[in-house]
Amino acid sequence: MDEYRPPRSLASIPPVIYCVVPEPLEGELYERLAKYYEDDPNVTVIVDRRKQERREAGGGGGMREVRDRRRPRVTGDFAPLGSDAS
Repeated sequence: MDEYRPPRSLASIPPVIYCVVPEPLEGELYERLAKYYEDDPNVTVIVDRRKQERREAGGGGGMREVRDRRRPRVTGDFAPLGSDAS
């Protein structure tokens, strides 16, 4: 069995791992984690400074229109079938 190889475009992107520290724990954890991972170039330690969720219920940009995406039906009536004609 052949070994899996990602597409060439993905193979050139180095893997990155984000170690996310919540802002309330920044003083306690950030320095320790940054020092722990300083020798690993694939790990980046970051502090989450978001104040609120970006995706709230009822969000979506305000003027979002929910609609039926199916093709509309042809208006009018169909011609009678041969067996329906009297």
